[in-house]
Amino acid sequence: MPPLASTIRPKTLKEFIGQQHLVGEDKPLKNAIAKKHLFSFILWGPPGVGKTTLAKIYASSLDAMLYELSAVSAGKDEIRAIVKENSWGKPKVLFLDEIHRFNKSQQDFLLPHVESGEITLIGATTENPSFEVISPLLSRCRVFVLNPLSKEEIKLIIKRTKHEVDQEAEDWLLEFANGDARQTITMIENTHQLYKKITLKNLKNTLQSKFLRYDKKGEEHYNLISAFIKSMRASQPNAALYYLARMIEAGEDPKFIARRMVIFASEDIGLINSNALLLANEVFKAVETIGLPECAINLAHGVTYLAQSTKDRSSYNAYQQAQEDVKKYGNLPIPLSLRNPETKLMQELGYGKDYEKYTKKSLLPDEIKDKKYFL
Repeated sequence: MPPLASTIRPKTLKEFIGQQHLVGEDKPLKNAIAKKHLFSFILWGPPGVGKTTLAKIYASSLDAMLYELSAVSAGKDEIRAIVKENSWGKPKVLFLDEIHRFNKSQQDFLLPHVESGEITLIGATTENPSFEVISPLLSRCRVFVLNPLSKEEIKLIIKRTKHEVDQEAEDWLLEFANGDARQTITMIENTHQLYKKITLKNLKNTLQSKFLRYDKKGEEHYNLISAFIKSMRASQPNAALYYLARMIEAGEDPKFIARRMVIFASEDIGLINSNALLLANEVFKAVETIGLPECAINLAHGVTYLAQSTKDRSSYNAYQQAQEDVKKYGNLPIPLSLRNPETKLMQELGYGKDYEKYTKKSLLPDEIKDKKYFL
């Protein structure tokens, strides 16, 4: 029997829930599907938000031959087989899940087939394609960003499962889902198989059960990286190394781990030890250069250093406060003294007037001139 997520998967845009910025009225993917516009694109977004479903709906609208591959296990041989296969005049659409896991050589091999139109590519990724997809391939694809589903959208998906869920259980599921439809459906399905009734108690018991397993794109992926970061933040190298090993053994992309370490070096360690950012960047370069399995040694080196370093979030906190004011006040006028007087009219209007290189006066807009983000 197929999984519940497969049996209730939408087959048309009319049934599709979420991503209205892409599939709403007069939006790009809706127009492309309605007009049967054949082109390659990449769907970038978190797990369980509709990437696979949109790919299937798009291919169906074109009456295309849809080939589904995961970049984790597929390679050049699978691409060759698709190119050679007779499609009887139908377009060939390749849905390549986790496209960021294709290495440069594999992407280079795929490129000419996308360029020639032999294959229409739909890539799916949870990682920024600007970092993970080679420029020539990326330039031949449009990139569509998908958002986590809202609680109202998750509610609609819970109804679609046709399982009776009481209010207490639904409220818990909405928090647990974190915008991920697949996680919600899997939780309901497994709870029903174990206990029949979907109650809060049964949901929590299912969560603790070995019966429930999440793939690397789902809950376990985010739980592990969260535990990893929090262990370094708490200055516990033993715990951080354990979660590092868990991720590596589970097949996590080492660049994903290294990238989070670079962010951590500035977010959590910051100015108190600026060498942490330098070391984290060097670890990232080593991971790119060496690859698995040996780059795990470089990761371990970086993790123990970052975990043991003194922590200081002052720069990060200051930036967040500045960000809040940008959202609150919008585009406040730049003080005239800071503006560049490129023309005579600008000079007459006071652009650059009274500018002092090393002034102690506030250079913030007047409305927030006394604000202190970084103390």
